[in-house]
Amino acid sequence: MPSALTLNRALLGLALLCLGLGLWQLGGAGLIKGKAWLAQRLLDQAWTATLAGQESVKPWPWADTWPVARLRVPELDIDLFVLAGASNRTLAFGPAALDGTEGLDHSIVSGHRDTHFAFLRHLDDGSHFEMQDRKGTWQGYVVRGRSIVDVRQEVIARPGEGRELLTLVTCYPFDTITPGGPLRLAVTAEAVGVAGADPLLTDANNPIGGNLIRDSIPGGNT
Repeated sequence: MPSALTLNRALLGLALLCLGLGLWQLGGAGLIKGKAWLAQRLLDQAWTATLAGQESVKPWPWADTWPVARLRVPELDIDLFVLAGASNRTLAFGPAALDGTEGLDHSIVSGHRDTHFAFLRHLDDGSHFEMQDRKGTWQGYVVRGRSIVDVRQEVIARPGEGRELLTLVTCYPFDTITPGGPLRLAVTAEAVGVAGADPLLTDANNPIGGNLIRDSIPGGNT
């Protein structure tokens, strides 16, 4: 039988191993959040240059993306820059615009559930937010619907049909331990006029949530 000293050493080693693994996991999460925070500061500078008339301003020399819009949710104290190209690499630094819906009057922006788009859990029907384009114009939006979709099934973007739609997409559920699942939360909003003005709330009983292009968040992301 092992001696008491040997057993204590084994238990101590096991405890240190568990502690090390826990710190490693926390460090990884902290690195992701730190990178997301720093990226937003650099993107702020790139956005300022964009508003001044420059095209496709990279936030750092080796970047393969650039800011294309600014997203604000005043009631939740959210202020983010939207990037070009919804790839795994881009989404590490901020929410990103999905290509391919330009002719539908329906824009789609995706983001990670544990960083930039964590606030979507609090964005309910009737909530307001605003988006600034590269010309400096602010557009107000009101949330018309929320839905959970499964990307293993065919999901398409509904045309705006005279209304300008914007869907914000993130992985779901928010508190799942295993990332990269098939479910997505889609929060769809309708343009309601210039931000800061009285919103033109129309068709409030016609929710349009859940219309997005399949795989708007690349597989394997949180």
